[in-house]
Amino acid sequence: MSARRDFGASWWGKAWVRALEGRARLDPNRLPRGRTYARQSRVQAMDIEVGEVSAAVQGRQRAPYRVRLRVRTFTDAEWASVIGAIASRAGHAAALFDGELLPAILDDAAAAGVELLPGPGELVPSCSCPDWADPCKHAAAVCYLVADALDDDPFELFHLRGRTRDELLAEVRASRQIDLAGPAGDSSSPAPPTASAGSGPGVRLGAGDEGVVARDVFARPAVTADDIWALDVAAPPERPGQPARLPVAPPEHTGLRAQDLFELANDAAARAWALTIGTGDAALGLTEEEDLARLGAKALGTTVLGDLAARAGMTPRRLAGLAIAWEAGDREGVLVTEQAWSPPAEWVEEGRRALAGDRDGRPRSVSWNPTVRDNRVSGRGIQLRVGPSGLWYRFVKVHNQWQIDGHPSPDPVLLVEEM
Repeated sequence: MSARRDFGASWWGKAWVRALEGRARLDPNRLPRGRTYARQSRVQAMDIEVGEVSAAVQGRQRAPYRVRLRVRTFTDAEWASVIGAIASRAGHAAALFDGELLPAILDDAAAAGVELLPGPGELVPSCSCPDWADPCKHAAAVCYLVADALDDDPFELFHLRGRTRDELLAEVRASRQIDLAGPAGDSSSPAPPTASAGSGPGVRLGAGDEGVVARDVFARPAVTADDIWALDVAAPPERPGQPARLPVAPPEHTGLRAQDLFELANDAAARAWALTIGTGDAALGLTEEEDLARLGAKALGTTVLGDLAARAGMTPRRLAGLAIAWEAGDREGVLVTEQAWSPPAEWVEEGRRALAGDRDGRPRSVSWNPTVRDNRVSGRGIQLRVGPSGLWYRFVKVHNQWQIDGHPSPDPVLLVEEM
């Protein structure tokens, strides 16, 4: 029996799978068979080149089938937009030169008008097998295993689009040098801030725990991206810094508590550190409900959860449900817990067939008769919900309310079979 696993362990691998099952608009009825073939290790000798993935896939015949997955490459104008989007962000470029590919690059490239992940018509699979489907199960298996390649090296996505890692780095570096030089080689950009230049009383860069005077900091000229890029910055610390505790409690009429402020500062330090090392987006842009879910996930199993719920004006049970949803699927976990939406009909049909036991035309020994409403498929104490990314979430009844049960999967069959 093949091992049941998800495809894409890294952020970039997961993003590829979501694009494959959502944006790319491949035949959804053929993708489940492709996942099965991929799990059975039928794909051999996969090779990624500019604009193409090729592989041999073992089918029912003795000789393996030849699969080609063509991917649209970018034009020079599109590459200029991508390079500009990366080079304009000092953090993106610095991480890139350190061998990391930050997830935020995807959004910045999209804002510049270029989608790095494949959209409709940009994936063109072909196979030497006689199956007319697009894609056939052999090609679909290769599509999924590209996610594993991106787990190993996310730069392969740029390789597919037309630039190797070295070419990408060289172009970003050249763009950064042009931007820093200014028009016609002008080098009159402001000097980077130092400990001795422009530092008012109380402003001591690298002065340890002595702190700073806020009014002096705000009085200084705004620091630009070029100033930051020009700094000789050491590598990020191994762990977040510890904020100082207030020497005196806030006045009672403010309604603030010293411990609350300390926890907020501690949380901000941890988020800033995560952003610095490139492991997340620091939870910027969350709604109030999503941020409560994030904070609640840290407080699960402690008395802090009840206090947080009371101060947020909600019941501990509801906050616990949001926190569990955040643990399972971050923002999308909260969304599928709180809201219903109308997904594509073929997505819902995949969930209905999974819950009914109809997979590859082989009904289960015990057949279920699911009901469908919006993005939710229910039957016999279990409910499957699909999120906008195309991932499926399993819900079970807890205290007569639906609660998310574990991490999501691109294959709803796996969520049913785990029960």
